[in-house]
Amino acid sequence: MIETKGLTLHYGGSQILHGIDFMAAAGEVTCIMGTNGVGKTSFLKALAGTHPRSGGEIVLDGRVLPRLPPQEMAARGLAVVPQGRMIFPLLTVQENLETAYAVLPKSEHCIPDEIYDLFPVLKDMSRRRGGDLSGGQQQQLAIARAMLMRPKVLLLDEPTEGIQPNIIQQIGRVITYLKSRGDIAIVLVEQYFDFAYGLADRFYVLRRGTVAMQGSRSELTQAELRAEVSV
Repeated sequence: MIETKGLTLHYGGSQILHGIDFMAAAGEVTCIMGTNGVGKTSFLKALAGTHPRSGGEIVLDGRVLPRLPPQEMAARGLAVVPQGRMIFPLLTVQENLETAYAVLPKSEHCIPDEIYDLFPVLKDMSRRRGGDLSGGQQQQLAIARAMLMRPKVLLLDEPTEGIQPNIIQQIGRVITYLKSRGDIAIVLVEQYFDFAYGLADRFYVLRRGTVAMQGSRSELTQAELRAEVSV
């Protein structure tokens, strides 16, 4: 489980997040929704350590974490699939996957069959450069790389953005599979409403850097959520 208490974030003199209280449990998909510019990606960056929080607490498995750089947050069990995928274009698919080894003990430096079972295209293209892959294939590579880190918390930032429908369906199946394992808390930022609503167990809607609405699927109707996230 990951939790934030009163989390704040500034970019220079501008405050982006205002006291965010949040919780995501293992075995669930927790979706962060909202219109553009409300702080969704900034919140993920604060969790991952790529932009240090200004105040508040991040609690992982009951332990309050100090402000840590992203590599330390990754070592603690947070893996990120960033918006834009951020794969290494000149490295091969296999080499991109192997970058996940940086946070693993040497005894775990291998690519499990599970990865290629979930993403068979990556096995077929293991020797191709990452930059030669399509957008959908790069997204699969980014998710596989994050999975290799054996995360406690998986942060997904707009995984369907610019992706063809058949790959979106596959990504949905992978997220459902990861949820069913019960050992990963999945935090999903997603604009594609039907995709997000079909997967999520709990929702947080941000508005101007604050939580405007939160609740479980049973507590919030589709109509309520759509009204909050519509422009």
